[in-house]
Amino acid sequence: MKKALRILSLCLCIAMIIVGFSQVVAIRNTDAQDVAAAVVLNQGAKGDTVKTAQQKLKNWGYYKGAVDGIYGPKTKSAVEYFQRKNGLKVDGIIGPNTLKALGMSSSGASSSQGAGGYSSSDINLLARLVYGEARGESYTGQVAVAAVVLNRVRSSSFPNTISGVIYQPYAFTVVADGQINLTPNDTAIKAAKAAMNGWDPTGGAIYYYNPRTATSSWIYSRKTVATFGNHVFAV
Repeated sequence: MKKALRILSLCLCIAMIIVGFSQVVAIRNTDAQDVAAAVVLNQGAKGDTVKTAQQKLKNWGYYKGAVDGIYGPKTKSAVEYFQRKNGLKVDGIIGPNTLKALGMSSSGASSSQGAGGYSSSDINLLARLVYGEARGESYTGQVAVAAVVLNRVRSSSFPNTISGVIYQPYAFTVVADGQINLTPNDTAIKAAKAAMNGWDPTGGAIYYYNPRTATSSWIYSRKTVATFGNHVFAV
């Protein structure tokens, strides 16, 4: 009887070990599937995800080639340029960290794309900047302010994201005084989208100022390229 109980106990222990091992294998397999499901793009890849990344890189001035969904040498170079400027590992591979910096989800889709391939959060932030800085200006003047932000994003002298440009220390008065948190009206949203879709009334300005309120003498040394309402636009 005792021998039978010992054998039964041994069998139960073996069964528990097998079940536990199976669960570990299942968990590891699931983890492996999750890793495999995460987008990792390298030279030679093709598809819509590559096309989305190319469009974003092109919008921000990193990529000059065709938006064709083919991850060729030009795309790889653009990714490396983007990684270098954003403090990421420079390997030419679009992995999780680069995806996040590009505003794309782990599935490869763009996060709520809107005008010009920009995310809805980018549109909202730019519209808030426009509303805070230029809500009393003409529509063209508001588009011009939005264009300055986007021109800075493309410039090597400024951060390369909309949020980076807008929240750069001392860059915009509305950030310092809290007006950046005001809810933008339809005109400001429309102006932001127009600039994101390629309209730049300034012709490339990266600065603007109001001569009646500007306190920096340095800004007057910049070349004026346009004037809309109370704002002078310069490079």
